[in-house]
Amino acid sequence: MMPHDPNQDLIVLTPGKDEAAVVRAMLSRPRAVGIRPVTAEFQQHPDRDAGCRLWGHEFLRRESRRFQHALVLFDREGCGAEDVPREQLESEVEQRFAASGWQDRAAAIAIVPELEVWVWDTSAHVEKTLGWTGHVPTLREWLVQKGFLRQGVTKPERPKEAMEQALRLVGKKRSAATYGQLALKLSFSRCTDPAFAKLRGTLQRWFPREQSTGPDQAE
Repeated sequence: MMPHDPNQDLIVLTPGKDEAAVVRAMLSRPRAVGIRPVTAEFQQHPDRDAGCRLWGHEFLRRESRRFQHALVLFDREGCGAEDVPREQLESEVEQRFAASGWQDRAAAIAIVPELEVWVWDTSAHVEKTLGWTGHVPTLREWLVQKGFLRQGVTKPERPKEAMEQALRLVGKKRSAATYGQLALKLSFSRCTDPAFAKLRGTLQRWFPREQSTGPDQAE
């Protein structure tokens, strides 16, 4: 068993590399998130979304002695409970974590429908990262033409499918690095997704920004 070390801040359990890349990018921008610098360790559940939902508490049981807090993320799409409300899924997971030794030090984030909903944004950085700069039609025009995006709506209704088809069309390979690059540049304050808001709020509550005498710099 690992020795108890309360100085380790956070362990993050994800279903895959994409989610880990996004959270890593967030933690690398503490001012933008509104937190102090955080040290974090990442693990992936071999059973992906369903594993994180159903057995994440067992997977991280021993880690409760090493880390102050635990985050578990998973997509509702593919977790085996696609019709269950997000809040209920998160509550059930958090109850299992509390009973396994984490008490109130763990939080679950169920993304509806899937991670890609976080990285779709109206920023030109999305077009650049996905390899669409200079293409005709523009990325958002293409999304509307293909039925992924309704006029006046910010994010595609089928975000993962839209991402995969957009990348395929420009011959760009889908990778965790792409998700990390998006999260490094996009504005966190503009993302209104409820699961993302919970993630950001949880990090702010656990790791509040340290008081500084110097001028604050927005990201």
